[in-house]
Amino acid sequence: MNIYGRHHASRLMLGTALYPSPAIMADAVRASGAELVTVSLRRESAGAKAGQGFWDLIRDLGVQVLPNTAGCHTVKDAVTTAQMGREIFDTTLVKLEVIGEADTLQPDLFGLVDAARILVAEGFEVLPYTTEDLVAAERLIEAGCRVLMPWGAPIGSARGLNNRYGLRSLRAHFPEVTLIVDAGLGVPSHAAEAMELGFDGVLLNTAIAKAGDPVAMARAFALAVEAGRLGYEAGALEPRDMAAPSTPVLGRALLA
Repeated sequence: MNIYGRHHASRLMLGTALYPSPAIMADAVRASGAELVTVSLRRESAGAKAGQGFWDLIRDLGVQVLPNTAGCHTVKDAVTTAQMGREIFDTTLVKLEVIGEADTLQPDLFGLVDAARILVAEGFEVLPYTTEDLVAAERLIEAGCRVLMPWGAPIGSARGLNNRYGLRSLRAHFPEVTLIVDAGLGVPSHAAEAMELGFDGVLLNTAIAKAGDPVAMARAFALAVEAGRLGYEAGALEPRDMAAPSTPVLGRALLA
């Protein structure tokens, strides 16, 4: 998986919120094999002590940190949060969220594009949380984004891929862009399905963090992502309406 020139062996990315404990979160990250995790700025502050234990735990995992602007509803808030994240986490990467609707947490696509333009101009490497909208995707790419993170379904909904057609179209229209399905995945088969569509990776949090056994679920998602990608690369059969015999008919014995 290529994220702004950084190559990651794992195509699974994890969030770090909602786990029963920091220790379980760390074990889940290890079990998943994820090399990149998202961290909300709310878990850190510029103070020397605030959040230091959590930050030390993340560093001990040896993973790449992806700060996010979760909870931001305006361009100004998102840009300011991204700037603070760059200072605290010492990275130009940012997962950009500009939320436009409270019930579904659907991105504000207009604000998202505006914020992306500002951040790219400031040297950020932006991973925007977006929808499967093709026009918004084009605008984000024009703004300088080389990675897009379309939702599968609303955050935390566990509904899987609500719009397979839209996601498939997005993949077909932008074959050279790194596309990562973000949000709404509930079970490992959802992740495998996304990978089978040709997406480069998936990002999830709630499905693992709130599972009965987060560590086992993290491993399950890791296997699903690997299986889905292998299936995509192997070239899966296209669905058809009629049956096709798997046993050859030619040369079959005929009994009088």
